Amino acid sequence: MITYSFLQHYWWFLISLLGGLLAFLLFVQGGQSMLFSLSKTEDERRLLVNTLGRKWEYTFTTLVTFGGAFFASFPLFYSTSFGGAYWVWMIILFCFIIQAVSYEFQSKPGNVFGATTYRVFLFINGLLGTFLIGVAIATFFTGSDFIVNKGNITQQLAPVISSWGNEWHGLEALLNVRNLTLGLAVFFLARSLAVLFFINRLNHPVLEARSRKHLWYNAIPFVVFFLIFVIWTMFSEGYAVNASTGMVSLEKYKYFTNLLEMPVILGLFLLGVVGVLAGVVATWLFPAFKSGIWFSGIGTVVTVCSMLLITGYNNTSFYPSTHLQSSLTIFNASSSEFTLKAMSLVSLFIPVVLIYIFIAWRAMEKKRIDLEDVNGDEHAY
Repeated sequence: MITYSFLQHYWWFLISLLGGLLAFLLFVQGGQSMLFSLSKTEDERRLLVNTLGRKWEYTFTTLVTFGGAFFASFPLFYSTSFGGAYWVWMIILFCFIIQAVSYEFQSKPGNVFGATTYRVFLFINGLLGTFLIGVAIATFFTGSDFIVNKGNITQQLAPVISSWGNEWHGLEALLNVRNLTLGLAVFFLARSLAVLFFINRLNHPVLEARSRKHLWYNAIPFVVFFLIFVIWTMFSEGYAVNASTGMVSLEKYKYFTNLLEMPVILGLFLLGVVGVLAGVVATWLFPAFKSGIWFSGIGTVVTVCSMLLITGYNNTSFYPSTHLQSSLTIFNASSSEFTLKAMSLVSLFIPVVLIYIFIAWRAMEKKRIDLEDVNGDEHAY
């Protein structure tokens, strides 16, 4: 029999999986942040833009799906975070809006701003979009300043359940050094994945050689910042939930304990990290190796998914509050059992969607892209 608890755990797994897929697809943003540093000529820049332009909608759609899944399955998180830390989320959404505008209008006839202006917008999306998403996700481990009072729902004049505890509305997360380390880790990871993607897809020896050189400029900082965040988190206090009372308390080494008590997730986490590093190292060691994006990409999905799972599973608050008893868990923040069950039926179609994406991706990438493909495409960006 499917229980309410099973549905809550099931939906947190789907959220975590979507988070992992989003982290991988941020290679588009990573590539955009390198448009001016990796390319030296207009042809090279146009080639990079069109290589990324074939994939930008995947990232945008996954981000929207990630938010929509959160809204449907854990609405209290959605209203608390998006309604309280709205400055961070508004900046992130704005970055993705100017990305969509940039791809659609930079090569349109009558463009009075010039292609460079829109490419600067793409750079901004690549820089702030990745960094701020990393900072926002880091608060799942470090906590945020909000208060939840479900009794307010009975107040006719102000039925507001959640309220933010300061006037910064999410921007205070930038003052936490641990949050910044994950933000920088995500930023450099996206750039590393972008370099691996360019090596895999471009038929341009000069850009490929330049990409291999830039791989280390980004992979090394990624590893450093990622290790700092992981080690810091594993040996810090975490937000534990009493299974009987639902009370939240600080527990030393909580996230490290979660990994030890859930060996399957620990195995996946380690496997994911190895996959990321294998893609990078193999690309560096073997000049003919061009499939690093798939090793590192799949490794990214598995690693990020595992990290998100330990924030929600094993009686842990996935969105902790500095006001401990306001912390959100998969139990007190989820939709009703009926809603989760109904949505679970719809989620059975997810494999069909993934297969469609795989087929569409393969159809668009039958051959490596070069300047002739761009110049001969009337729909090129």
